[in-house]
Amino acid sequence: MKELIIKKTPNTPSVILNPETGLMKIEGRSIPENPGDFFDPLIEWLEEYFENPVKQTNFELNLEYVNSGSSKYLLGIFRILKKKHEEGKACQINWYYEEDDEAIFSLGEHYKNTIRIPFKLIEFM
Repeated sequence: MKELIIKKTPNTPSVILNPETGLMKIEGRSIPENPGDFFDPLIEWLEEYFENPVKQTNFELNLEYVNSGSSKYLLGIFRILKKKHEEGKACQINWYYEEDDEAIFSLGEHYKNTIRIPFKLIEFM
């Protein structure tokens, strides 16, 4: 299975999904015009990855802004992680937010309370 890499644009975040290390990173602004076009390949990749994942999967998100369409797809990704976690696969979500970014912090807190798998809210300056 190949690593999935998507370069950052003004409207979409960078994505690095590494099947060999289990490190998944999404960073930047997520305001795609058609979120399905952006997120569907990520979801397909994750479903294939979890057929034979590494011992520990770490999902790191450092998002500046998330529109409602992206939020829906992120929840879908987190539901995949929750299902796999319940099946015994080790999954950790690290949600990064800037010190004074109440909106991104609140969104992360919402996901944490909804998904209920290992989920860290990590503040940075």
